[in-house]
Amino acid sequence: MKWSELSIHTSEEAVDAISNILHEAGASGVVIEDSQDFERQRDQQYGEIYALDREDFPADGVIVKAYLPVSSFLAETVEEIKLAINNLKNFNINVGENLVSLSEVDEEDWSTTWKQYYHPVKISNRFTIVPSWENYEPVESDELMIELDPGMAFGTGTHPTTVMSLQALEKYVQKDMYVTDVGTGSGVLAIGASMLGASHVHALDLDPIAVTAAKENIALNHITGTIDVVEGDLLDTVREPADIVVANILAEIIMTFTNDAYTVVKPGGLFITSGIIETKKEDVKQSLTEAGFVIDEVMMMEDWVTIVSRKPE
Repeated sequence: MKWSELSIHTSEEAVDAISNILHEAGASGVVIEDSQDFERQRDQQYGEIYALDREDFPADGVIVKAYLPVSSFLAETVEEIKLAINNLKNFNINVGENLVSLSEVDEEDWSTTWKQYYHPVKISNRFTIVPSWENYEPVESDELMIELDPGMAFGTGTHPTTVMSLQALEKYVQKDMYVTDVGTGSGVLAIGASMLGASHVHALDLDPIAVTAAKENIALNHITGTIDVVEGDLLDTVREPADIVVANILAEIIMTFTNDAYTVVKPGGLFITSGIIETKKEDVKQSLTEAGFVIDEVMMMEDWVTIVSRKPE
């Protein structure tokens, strides 16, 4: 079978949105080559090992690659992708160079060879992300292992926004809490909240592929608590107030529903927002405070921000 490699030269800010566009167009995964990754200083407190080659990274910006099967509809699919990316400008998302190129490649083991670079990663005091095909034995008595098959959905669970979200959940989730996970993706945050003792997690995503992937990852982890995963737009499916609402999505989307989030968070409860590029930090903080939240904590990792805000009692 012949495959086409679709390459988009863009900005770091637009990576998540473009990745989602590519998934919706039929790509089962994306490759991200960020020019800043090679120069970035990394915190290795959890034992990660980094061995990077400068040749694997663009001179500037970010290149996002996806693989699509060659077909008679490929040209139309590529045009739809270009239109969707251009439409991101309407949401004030910087798409950078926005250069799109297409090349044909032969089918080989590219669909699975990436697995050799994905190994268990300890991302917090208690959480370790473990790929489903790896054998891993916990090294701490209270260690929590989240098994993921990233081939099913949107990432390995080690992106800074996911890491900070899990770290925030680890800090704030208490036994028998009710947690709502907006834009659940692979389900990693819902799984983490349940492992920390939440009695019920309501996880939702607009993408039906994400809903399926989250359910499969939840089953993979043999969760004993209650997690319901539904297809829904933001908070449309929420019927019960939550002790914690967590949303790891685009800053622009977060700012559209801060008022709604305020109504579903219990008094004294938390709204954990992630997926925020540093340049949008103040805008999101303003949106949260205008809705009535009080900022409790701002976490930063690389160029990404997670904000923990509280609804007053």
